[in-house]
Amino acid sequence: MRYTLLLHYPEMSDAELGEVSLAEGQAAFASYAATLQAAGVLIGGEVLQPSAVTTTVRMRDGALQVQDGPFADTKEQLGGTFVIDVPDLDAAIGYARQAPSVQWGAVEVRPGAVYTVDGVWTPNR
Repeated sequence: MRYTLLLHYPEMSDAELGEVSLAEGQAAFASYAATLQAAGVLIGGEVLQPSAVTTTVRMRDGALQVQDGPFADTKEQLGGTFVIDVPDLDAAIGYARQAPSVQWGAVEVRPGAVYTVDGVWTPNR
């Protein structure tokens, strides 16, 4: 079953993090991705650009609204995702607890409902 691990944590610029912390974080995430890959569960992963460059799209009264920003009322932002394919929620939680960012933010574990590969929609079971 596919799960998306949504990594939420406080955003900081490279300068705020500092060179050493940035390098440590990058190494930790590289190791985490390698662990998921070696276990054969990694479908994909992405680090997102800062929320300041987010664009939010909504329909209001039949009109498209396009606004700058995520408009989340929190200090934590969605910073990245990993999509994994594991047998069950317990296994997904096991991998989520290994995510480096669980030390300074939340990792949301959400099962997918449907996914597509090469244009074919498949129920997630």
